[in-house]
Amino acid sequence: MSTNSSYEKSARYYDSAYAAIATLGPDVKFYEGLAVRSGGPVLELGCGTGRALIPIAARGIACAGVDASQAMLDEFRRKPGAAAVSLSCERMESFDLKGRRFQMVFAAFRGFQHLDAVEQQLACLSRVRSHLGPGGVFAFDVFNPSLERMAVDVEPESVDVTFIYEGFSVQRFATVTRDRARQVIEVTMRYVENHPSGPPQETVVKFSMRWFWRYELEHLMHRAGFTDVTIHGDFDQSPVGRHSPAFVVVAR
Repeated sequence: MSTNSSYEKSARYYDSAYAAIATLGPDVKFYEGLAVRSGGPVLELGCGTGRALIPIAARGIACAGVDASQAMLDEFRRKPGAAAVSLSCERMESFDLKGRRFQMVFAAFRGFQHLDAVEQQLACLSRVRSHLGPGGVFAFDVFNPSLERMAVDVEPESVDVTFIYEGFSVQRFATVTRDRARQVIEVTMRYVENHPSGPPQETVVKFSMRWFWRYELEHLMHRAGFTDVTIHGDFDQSPVGRHSPAFVVVAR
């Protein structure tokens, strides 16, 4: 068994695992639409394997991406169209692209939630503002926390997705613990790759995620210097409601 606190050991599974999740996908069209309207260039924070950024680059828009995981960037570089994207292995709260400016910066698929502390969040937002051109927009999404679910301190291990990787069935088991005082979720994901001719291979990944409330996000964005902040309840730009699955933030 191998254990890692980041995505380094599980990057190879990323695309196959999330392709098996039916609800994932509308975010790409949302960010692509924003990118087209911005005219570019575009920067994605936590770009991962390029799921959201490569379709934008395919539109002929100049793109760059940063991610803290070299293994995820290696997967990105293997894909068609990746050569058109400038990639850097850097953290969201400290990235520095040496004077480059962008008309759109975004963080898809809850990447901003990997910043546990307010100091990290503000540092990231400061870096975003320093990389935005005049009139530029920053967009990101986080999940809308369910009060009932956030009240559960521990969710025991269960299978959350099964997918095929290089011809083998892989099960991903997830365990979740919550610190309500810090608004932080600790997640352990255990990938079990089943081989008919040998023992299963296991890879364990651990990471944390901060959850946010709607008006907390508004205050955070204004504290960071953004003056025009809109929060949608989903990628269809519907208003935030009781059952909205996400907070989709668009700020200038």
